[in-house]
Amino acid sequence: MAKLKTTFFCQNCGTQSATWVGKCKNCGEWNTYVEEVIQTPSAANKQTHKYHSQAVRIQEIDSTQNLQRIDSGIEEVNRILGGGIVPGSIVLLGGEPGIGKSTLLLQLALSLPTAMTVLYVSGEESELQLKMRADRINKTNKNCFIINETNTQNIFQHIDNIQPQLLIIDSIQTLQTNTIESSAGSISQIRETTSELQRFAKTTSIPVFLIGHITKDGSLAGPKVLEHIVDVVLQFEGDRNYGYRIVRAIKNRFGSVAELAIFEMQQTGLREVSNPSEILISQHNEDVNGIGIAATIEGLRPFLIETQALVTPAVYGNPQRSSTGFDLRRLGMLLAVLEKKCGLKVNTKDVYLNITGGIHVDDPAADLAVVAAIMSSLFDITIDYKTCFAGEVGLSGEIRPVSRVEQRINEAKKLGFSNIFISSNNSKDIAISGINIVRVSKVANLLKKLFQL
Repeated sequence: MAKLKTTFFCQNCGTQSATWVGKCKNCGEWNTYVEEVIQTPSAANKQTHKYHSQAVRIQEIDSTQNLQRIDSGIEEVNRILGGGIVPGSIVLLGGEPGIGKSTLLLQLALSLPTAMTVLYVSGEESELQLKMRADRINKTNKNCFIINETNTQNIFQHIDNIQPQLLIIDSIQTLQTNTIESSAGSISQIRETTSELQRFAKTTSIPVFLIGHITKDGSLAGPKVLEHIVDVVLQFEGDRNYGYRIVRAIKNRFGSVAELAIFEMQQTGLREVSNPSEILISQHNEDVNGIGIAATIEGLRPFLIETQALVTPAVYGNPQRSSTGFDLRRLGMLLAVLEKKCGLKVNTKDVYLNITGGIHVDDPAADLAVVAAIMSSLFDITIDYKTCFAGEVGLSGEIRPVSRVEQRINEAKKLGFSNIFISSNNSKDIAISGINIVRVSKVANLLKKLFQL
């Protein structure tokens, strides 16, 4: 019997090596190389599926075909994909176990027009389990087919029989192909099965959705080439204690990567949240200090979030700094600005910061709201609940202008806010009736105008 051909792969980045090495030369991680059988003499002669590409002149390509996106039936999914599903695209959806990846794609399959045939391939759940979830979602699609299969050659046979217009794979880590003699979920299997699905999608113009597992550090499991092969990479995240789910676009060849979609997990499935401010702003029956409302923008969507700060004396030696949903290093920078430019003694205080709703904020416009919340907690003075903030804080203590400030002001006005603090360096031509625009140039000016100190 001929000797099997083996090689070593880095489980972190997918780098191939002829021999085992302790430290990966590409990513620098230790003890990540594993040996895998990549091919056997019998498997080398096996035929793959029949989907092959053909050469075509560039003048003969119909450029209008790609513009005809498919309506998914879920507005938030259309938003995150850039307007709908692009024919022939491959979408990879990753997230923690139990976050709702299978629920979202099953809901997508049941929400598509009934004239569209969908094939849902599950390698993790039985038909009965999927039927129970579909009954809970309370949606139906007579052209939605379910199969339990992990072998790609058998999957392509089902595709030839059913002729679907959309393919969903749950999940890519469970698939395996006959051309590779290794276990499902290995580096070589994930790379080869994804390549087969890519050839199928590009030659037939049938969109493919893949569910991917993630590692303990939050990155997608498998080789890094997996993210290069697919067209769209979506990250499904959220706090299980809240029930809200956020889908972020990490990579999108057909739209913006700054977009996000927001859902609420309910007993009947995922509910679209068209107004994110309803989950990000708490309703208080009495005055509470340490709260500042930030007017932020994610992608093309403006929404207001609530920042909560707690400043207490440090009684255990070194002051503690804790942040949830906000960059801890940026929080340290803002505290240093308050210490240096405003004379506030925060170097002897414990500072805790929290962004409500279980989301993470990257917009620099939230700086002003964070500073205001810290001041409010430090002085024990409540900020008017109809006041919000939109400004970036610089190292010299100046309030820097932010982009699309008019859109932020209009969103605040629509939600009933009467005051908004912005940078004095924003355009002087901004004049929106129904809301008071307060301009501040430095953090010290904010302290005077907000607290009269």
